[in-house]
Amino acid sequence: MKNQPSEPLRMLLFQLDVISMLSRDLNWKLSRRVNKTCCYFQWTSQGILWKSLSSTPAMEEFVHIPKQVNLVLWCATLLAFVAISLTYLLKCFLYFEAVRREFFHPVRINYFFAPCIGGMFLAIGLPDAVGLSLHPSVWCLLMAPLFLLELKIYGQWLSGGDRRLSKVANPSTHLSIVGNFVGAVLGARVGWKEPAMFFWAVGLAHYMVLFVTLYQRLPTNKRLPKDLHPVFFLFVAAPSTASVAWEDITGSFGYVSRIVYFVSLFLLLSLVVRVNLFRGFRFSISWWAYTFPLGAAAIATIHYYSAVTCTLTRFLVVALSLASVLVVVSIFVTTLACACLYGTLFPNDQAIAITSEQHRKQHQLCKQQA
Repeated sequence: MKNQPSEPLRMLLFQLDVISMLSRDLNWKLSRRVNKTCCYFQWTSQGILWKSLSSTPAMEEFVHIPKQVNLVLWCATLLAFVAISLTYLLKCFLYFEAVRREFFHPVRINYFFAPCIGGMFLAIGLPDAVGLSLHPSVWCLLMAPLFLLELKIYGQWLSGGDRRLSKVANPSTHLSIVGNFVGAVLGARVGWKEPAMFFWAVGLAHYMVLFVTLYQRLPTNKRLPKDLHPVFFLFVAAPSTASVAWEDITGSFGYVSRIVYFVSLFLLLSLVVRVNLFRGFRFSISWWAYTFPLGAAAIATIHYYSAVTCTLTRFLVVALSLASVLVVVSIFVTTLACACLYGTLFPNDQAIAITSEQHRKQHQLCKQQA
């Protein structure tokens, strides 16, 4: 009688079979598509933008934005935040294996920072009409999971191996950096300047390393699928947010804020002129990556205009704010049309799928041993 594999080995083979099957099955939509890329992450920046336009004294000279706009956007974003968070929790129960594998995906792992960043944006954009003040406990609640996740991710970058930065770095990795600067903004606004400066310093150190790594385009880096090219705009998000954070920490838009703001402005211009980089692929949910960096750049420009008031800075405020609003509205309308009318919202399933190459190799090895 032929020897049968032991019970633990059979269970392992069964699990590997299930994992490989789920990776190949394009009908397994929910586990791949329900992610934390979330439109609320983009709408929160719009709420802060409109709040800055309506409450910044320097802006009152030529724009008059009702504060109710910020209130409406904030309430809508809060509802979206709750709905998407509950949906993702449901995914954790129904497709836990998919969530676990997302943690090891070079692109998807960075979106584990998105819920904390989105929550901090909601706190920063809290409308004056609500009549509530931010308590430091809000900052602690949102920064604690982000800090623990950073210890894990940054530690992997430092220690090397398959998760070293030179191998996993891609433009979406900027999300793991942006959280430090957004946390610095919120920390400064609740009165905790020292913790805010701590996270600003941590973000700056790792941003410089990531910036150099991405610019070098090392052979060990995995090429980003063309469908995900919109995430290149995340190059702009980190320095834009860092400039505002340093202003909140020091109380003025000084030289440090201006230096990092100019870096973000140059990166934005360098991306805008590279039209071919963002052509040749159909609309998908990844296009929402255009919105948050544009919003962050517009917000930083408003703060810069408050420090340096002239015709050029006024033109930059109007141009970037208008571009940010138009991009958000057009992408939102296109998203609704593709989802409700055409059913083509997810044309890039292969691009966002989680590879199971390592699982297949382990599966073959287990079969040979059996």
